[in-house]
This record gives sequence, structure tokens and C-alpha cells, in this order.
Amino acid sequence: MELSERKKLILRAVVESYIQTAEPVGSKAIVESAGLKVSSATIRNEMAELENLGYLEQPHTSAGRIPSPKGYRLYVNELMEQHRLSIQETERINEALHLKMRQMDQVMSEAGKIVSQLTKYPTFALTKGTKKAAIIRYDLLMVEERAFIAVLMTDAQVVKNKLFRPSDPISDTQLQLLSTLLNTSFTGLTLDQLSPALMKVASHAGEEAYGLIELVVSFAMEVLEELENNVVHTAGIPNLLAHPEYRSLEKAEPLMNYLAEMGDSTSLPVIQGEDVRILIGPENVADELKDSSVVMASYDIGGGMQGVIGVVGPTRMDYADLAARLSYFAEGLSRMFGKGEIPPPGGTGDDNEGG
Repeated sequence: MELSERKKLILRAVVESYIQTAEPVGSKAIVESAGLKVSSATIRNEMAELENLGYLEQPHTSAGRIPSPKGYRLYVNELMEQHRLSIQETERINEALHLKMRQMDQVMSEAGKIVSQLTKYPTFALTKGTKKAAIIRYDLLMVEERAFIAVLMTDAQVVKNKLFRPSDPISDTQLQLLSTLLNTSFTGLTLDQLSPALMKVASHAGEEAYGLIELVVSFAMEVLEELENNVVHTAGIPNLLAHPEYRSLEKAEPLMNYLAEMGDSTSLPVIQGEDVRILIGPENVADELKDSSVVMASYDIGGGMQGVIGVVGPTRMDYADLAARLSYFAEGLSRMFGKGEIPPPGGTGDDNEGG
């Protein structure tokens, strides 16, 4: 059933009022906020019809109403105006994107913390695994006679390093030869290609040389195996407790535990053909999220890898604001990983916030 324009205005007013107050919305508040030139009685009748149609709910015996998941979905799909970030907001996000860390997992961990600070909600940053990654460069750095650092770079711009302490002393010359051999025989190879390459080298390398080669190549295999799995970083989980919906420990604890235990087996939808995806209440797969909403934005890491950054909170979230912030942040991550750039200040907004 297609809603009348008046019903849509009322539904929008209820959603936006409830986002701000977390309190059931009555007809008097709608008259004041929606600017409709009708009586409170007419508004009450319209709200009752919206409730019968499943767009509103009446909690307990309160005279006011709150949006249902169906009401939020209509709001997101048809009634929500695009939120425009202010120049101050874009500058703050750009400043946060000047991350100087080299390792991608550190960048993702820090990105989640930044988004949580910006939105005041728990966040997750998910790197979706790829089976196409390969090591493209090995750098070996002497620390002391019995210690060196191996720095590996993948075609997905992931940089990993590890300190090795071989049992026998190693010279600068040996380290240079080892670096040359690794960069000529073990680059451009995927995980399943490294083992055969290592066995091939074993047939003609000396015992001492092979021991050093095996150390570094085994580390390379660990790095590539990690990249094949999803990696999830979470931040700001205690932020849930600041929202009225989660002040009851009985309500908050299952969701907080779920977020704390998110890992490579976490079931999150792939975002395809859309910059931002919003899942409202029952639309979420996990039972722990059935009374909450998830707003996600995707970005490209390169090397066939995709990342997703998202926030979790009550269905009362300001979807327009969160979609704008996450979209802009994800665009910045794509530029940073792909071109080493960030979006220009104020690139998606002006001095005024819309919506």
C-alpha cells in the first residue's frame, strides 16, 4: 500500500524525533515539528493507521509511538535526506586519515578507533581475505651478529616484519646474498606456490643457507595465510552503554560479547554495487543484532582485497549522518590505499549540514 504524503511526513517526523530523544513520540510533538496544518486528533488517527500498517509501534501503555524496523526501512529508502558533511567534519576525517603506519592491520585498527570516536558507536573494520596475494619484495636488515629483521611487502600493499635470531652468526655478505636469492626465487608466488619453490631450493642449497631461507619463507607463508582469512578489528564497544537502549545489562551484554568476539568466521554481508549498506533490526543475520542496526561502507585496498568499515547501534541511529560519515571515510581509505591520497577538505559538503 502506497502511503499518502501526509503519512510519510508524519513517519519521517516520528523517526527523526525518536533519533534525537529516544522517547516515544506523541501527536503534539508531530504538529510542532512537521509543520502540518491539521489537528492533533488528525495526527493521532494517522499515527494509528501507520501502526496498523506496521510502520510504528506503541511501547507499553505510552501514548507515544516509536518506529518499527519496517518504518525505519521506509525512512532509509524513501524519506531520508542525504546528509552533507560540514567543512569542519571533512577536515576532521581527513586529519584522521593522515595515518603514518605502514602495516595495513595497524591502519585498520586505528581507523576503527577513529570512526568510533566520530560516531560515538561501536565500530568494526573488516578486511576481506584474498587468495591472490603474493610477496613482491623482501628486505633484510642486520641488527647484530645473531639477529636480523625481515620486512615483507605483498602485492596488496601489506607490510609485515619479524625479528629472527639464527643459532649461528650471520655476516652482512650472507644477508645480502640471502636477500638476493629471496627476491629472485620467492617473489610473485602465492601461498600454494611457495612450498614447491622451497623444496626446489632445498635440493641444491647448503644446510646453513637453507636454514635461513626456510626461516624467512615460512614467515612469508604465515603472512599470506593470514591474508586469506577475514581480519576484524573492533573498537568503542563500551560506547553502547551511553545509549538508553543498552542501559540494561541484560540487553547490552549479548551484543557487547558478540562484538568482542568478532573474528574471521563472523558472518557479514558482502557490499556489492553500493557504497553504503544499512541493515535494520531483523534484517541482520546474527541473532545478537536482531534489535540493533548496522551501517557499513566498503572501500578498496588493492590487490583484489576489499575492506568494510561499519558501526553498530540502536535502530534509532541517525542513518543519514552515519551514512555520510562512513561513505566519506571509506572513500578516504580507498584513496589512501590506492593512490596515497585523501579526499580534498569539504569535498562532499558545504558549511551547512543538510537533513
